[in-house]
Amino acid sequence: TPHFVKCSPPAIHASGRLHHRAGTNVCAFSANFDIVLLRTCCELGGPAADRSAMHLLDVVRSWRDSRRLVLLIVAVALLLDNMLLTTVVPIIPNFLYELHRPADKNDSGADGGPALLLSPPQATDSSDWEVPGRTLVPPAPTEPEPGPTSSTLSPQEMKTRHDLLNNENVEVGIMFASKPVVQALVNPVVGPLTNRVGYSLPMFAGFLIMFVSTLVFAAGTNYATLFLARTLQGVGSACTSVAGMGMLAEKYPDDRERGNAMAIAMGGLALGVMIGPPFGGVMYEFVSKSAPFLVLAAIALLDGLLQLVVLRPRMRRDIEQGASLKALAQDPYILAAAGAITFANLGIAVLEPSLPLWLMDTMQAPRWQQGAVFLPASISYLIGTNLFGPMGHKLGRWLSSMMGLFIIGICLVCIPMAKNVNHLIVPNAGIGFAIGMVDSSMMPMLGYLVDIRHSSVYGSVYAIGDTAFCVGFVLGPIISSSIVKTLGFQALLYLTATVCFVYSPVMFMLKNPPGRQENQSLLLRSGSSSDVRYMSYANEDDSPEHKEQR
Repeated sequence: TPHFVKCSPPAIHASGRLHHRAGTNVCAFSANFDIVLLRTCCELGGPAADRSAMHLLDVVRSWRDSRRLVLLIVAVALLLDNMLLTTVVPIIPNFLYELHRPADKNDSGADGGPALLLSPPQATDSSDWEVPGRTLVPPAPTEPEPGPTSSTLSPQEMKTRHDLLNNENVEVGIMFASKPVVQALVNPVVGPLTNRVGYSLPMFAGFLIMFVSTLVFAAGTNYATLFLARTLQGVGSACTSVAGMGMLAEKYPDDRERGNAMAIAMGGLALGVMIGPPFGGVMYEFVSKSAPFLVLAAIALLDGLLQLVVLRPRMRRDIEQGASLKALAQDPYILAAAGAITFANLGIAVLEPSLPLWLMDTMQAPRWQQGAVFLPASISYLIGTNLFGPMGHKLGRWLSSMMGLFIIGICLVCIPMAKNVNHLIVPNAGIGFAIGMVDSSMMPMLGYLVDIRHSSVYGSVYAIGDTAFCVGFVLGPIISSSIVKTLGFQALLYLTATVCFVYSPVMFMLKNPPGRQENQSLLLRSGSSSDVRYMSYANEDDSPEHKEQR
């Protein structure tokens, strides 16, 4: 038809101008997205469809120039990544516990999970974790409203249950550690890759891998399948985190704006951490194991479509050559910032596998409480990241991080003193808020250190930052499983608190880090006192006074 012929233009270049070669340096699918969109609208018929299609293309092109939409895409990607990360926290320990006690399956509820209730006090054997004088009894299978029965667990059965939960720390720890281990191994590959091809392609690859991982979680019925899903998530997380943070650092070159943007993006991360445990616990308790993962997969599809429209995943060739990963990893100031990220997140990483089991053992907490116990930490993390993104620039990011590490140590010491779930609200909230202080201060600090000490190419430095984050979550489950089994839950938290206290003074290094110009000024001084050269530099405006002096 005439209007269809009119709507068949040559290929449209990524900048929005007509170009006679389609797909220049662009992935095949996303390169022709404008053409597909235009022809689809034209096939609806009529000149009105032509005008609507052109208007829609103008809107889409304006979106591609928007830094805010890029920030939204990164925030949503981090939201989904961390929702998947934390949704499994209340699910995996219970799911593995049920797999390891087939004799009790006949007493399980309709959803396959145990319905455990508290009976009057009875004596129990002493152990590393003191179990209150209460036992667990199954509900009468014929009653619609479960209630206590005369069938109770003997002290020996209670001790066996305690040993099973104690030993399960190892499996849960390995499961939780697999994701950050893989992510830490993939980060050094993704970082230099973004320096070569840009950020959009790794970002979209992260979405695809994350989507597959979510579906595997939904379908998994044994330990091996869930372990595979967790490792796949590590690969996707490496692509998403490194490319997302590097993209924001490039879009927001000003240090203050960069801090605000990264605080918003980490707000998405915090929201995912906040929603994940209660979302997973409630869906697992009242719907099924696969339900939360199917919901996450549906949301991930929407984010992938938004990436296709706005980012148009493509390969970039006009990228400045950045510092090597080895050079950045040898920078003591970058290592100091990365260490703060590691030890801050170690505080919550040791709790994720051990706290739900400790609650099951000492307080007989139901599933939803095992997930909801992390909610105060998640809410306060959201507050901390958004508050100290801009505030850290004013107070000093080194000071914010030092205070955050100190607060984490204090709160970890308080957790073993809790006698019921309500007593955990304040220390968990303090841990979340303090981790938000450290993360929202050190992520912009990494970009700032690269700007003043190296070249402004951010893929590799955020690979280091994300690896530091992963190292905390690798060490956390491993340390948790081994120390809880040998020394107990209380000793685990006391040792972790000591590490945070000891590392906090290292933040003084970042109070006034020397830039590359200052280093050159020192290096240009020769050994001869009669011939010493001094160089002065200006970062942005070169005034006549800033000249070479002899």
